[in-house]
Amino acid sequence: MRFRDLDQAQILALAITAEEEDARIYRDFAESLHKDFPATADLFTKMAGEEDGHRHRLIESYRQRFGEHIPLIRRQDVTGFVARRSSWLLQTLRPDQARNEAALMEIEARRFYEAASQLATDAGIRQLLDDLAQEEQRHEDAAEEITDAQVKSGALVREHEAAKRLFVLRFVQPGLAGLMDGSVSTLAPLFAAAFATHNTAATFKVGLAASVGAGISMGFAEALSDDGKLSGRGTPWLRGVVCGVMTALGGLGHTLPYLIRDFHVATSTALVVVAVELAVIAWIRKRYMDTPLLSAIFQVVVGGVLVFLTGWLIGSG
Repeated sequence: MRFRDLDQAQILALAITAEEEDARIYRDFAESLHKDFPATADLFTKMAGEEDGHRHRLIESYRQRFGEHIPLIRRQDVTGFVARRSSWLLQTLRPDQARNEAALMEIEARRFYEAASQLATDAGIRQLLDDLAQEEQRHEDAAEEITDAQVKSGALVREHEAAKRLFVLRFVQPGLAGLMDGSVSTLAPLFAAAFATHNTAATFKVGLAASVGAGISMGFAEALSDDGKLSGRGTPWLRGVVCGVMTALGGLGHTLPYLIRDFHVATSTALVVVAVELAVIAWIRKRYMDTPLLSAIFQVVVGGVLVFLTGWLIGSG
């Protein structure tokens, strides 16, 4: 239905459902964040309480004018609304992302009440909707004030550090493990096939099989290694996907050059790609693992060279 075609009962019913949905989303945010980010979780708990208060006032107004039965009208039933994303899809948000999501929700709620008040002909309903629009604006301001207070107390600084640690645990570590495995372990079969056959098409097939196979293997290994409940490393399937995809990409990087028909050009290009991959791995280790750059380069390059020589010796033998 179109928004401008709603009558006053439908506007109130829509507002009641919207407030209930927003309160649930805020509580879901608070529940998913309270362990690692208590300051932000406290903010969302307070915001959920405010939405409950709005809903109670809307229900009382509806009951006085239209009776006890409140029809179910949701945002997605009315054109012009942006449907809220399911909160279970947002449970992996970092605190700053969750705050931004909440700010957009409050802005949309304020605009809804401002537009709805223009459609209302009942003076009491119009006053209530105007008041709620102003309160949604105050929610935005209050959230900023709470955030400022948490910054001054150091709570957000601690949360930022915790978020960085969790990002490393849940994404960087499994991704780096996959990238290292894909970039290094596939060198031996790829270059063994290359120097044994001097056939770029056959070499590409070997590299493709090795890369995809390693990605599947590493993905399952990472997903089954830890359920994340005690380590805080997040959901197993997400880590498995990250690790598996990065493993496959690590191997495909130096496999794709063998789509070039000229063997020498393909091999030279593949070696350049390998050098870039090893440099990226060394940089990630320095950036996120606090490994000294020279140490990271030495460790990665020595491993890569040894595996490459293994493939070259076996393929040329």
